[in-house]
Amino acid sequence: MPPRSILAGIGAYLPQRIVSNDELARTVDTTDAWIRERTGIQQRHFAAPHETAVFMATESARAALADAGAQASDVDGIIVATSTPDQAFPATAVRVQAALGATKGFGFDLAAACAGFVYGLSVADCMIKCGQAKGVLVIGSEVYSRILNWADRGTCVLFGDGAGAVFLRAGEGAGSDRGILSTHLHAQGTLGDILYVDGAVGQPDKPGHLVMHGKEVFRHAVTRLAEAVQEALAANHLTAADIDWLVPHQANRRIIDAMGRKLGLPIDRVVITVDRHANTSAASVPLALHDAWKDGRIKRGDLVLLEALGGGLVWGSALVRM
Repeated sequence: MPPRSILAGIGAYLPQRIVSNDELARTVDTTDAWIRERTGIQQRHFAAPHETAVFMATESARAALADAGAQASDVDGIIVATSTPDQAFPATAVRVQAALGATKGFGFDLAAACAGFVYGLSVADCMIKCGQAKGVLVIGSEVYSRILNWADRGTCVLFGDGAGAVFLRAGEGAGSDRGILSTHLHAQGTLGDILYVDGAVGQPDKPGHLVMHGKEVFRHAVTRLAEAVQEALAANHLTAADIDWLVPHQANRRIIDAMGRKLGLPIDRVVITVDRHANTSAASVPLALHDAWKDGRIKRGDLVLLEALGGGLVWGSALVRM
């Protein structure tokens, strides 16, 4: 039987600088009340010059390995989900490999916007199941403060920086309770123009800013995320009542609340960090998972459902027994 991918350790890193809504309002045409009412966000973290995507990814990876009681020598592969790498190449993952002192296996970056961490979990799970690796770091690391258009108050107030990581370890066979039970990935490229970054390497005439059509994203997010959650439940013959914790992408409190109502989940079974972290894209799910893991809400044996949606549009879910 193929091994089950166990979430052996969870780590996180948040930049030292905390930026409140009131601080943003000094330079952006907005108010604390406007941001809170529309998003639920109260503050976010912004990276200092030294807090790069590589730096934050490395720190979160170190924390995940320590939480797992693992060493760099246990790492067979590193997958970093990011939309804001420090360089076009080498990949963020190989820079992290070097910083950790890991000397074997593979490393690559994965571009799936805010759904990147869930996509990365799915890829790593497949690699472990097929025997290509026994220990894989999956990391989401983002520095969105460097791609925001500060003249667009509808988007620049929504995002923050940070990194989160998990160390997946090959566990017992398929009969084991713990580990990733299933992952489910989707994309709809025809909706790519409702959320994107206007620029890339080789396009010097583009500003390289994030562009979002908020109402369209909100409408699709609630529907698609609910579908992804129901898909995971159906695949494992479960109902929402079986789930101990939902860890959603932390984009907007209204999206999280709407999805919870759609699924009939009480709010006390939903992990919410958007108020303190804002939207950290691919880092948001592992950061939220780490938050609830460290404060004791999520415990060993809990059934946890992860889901996220991002520009592409891309979305997905993962069901994990901790």
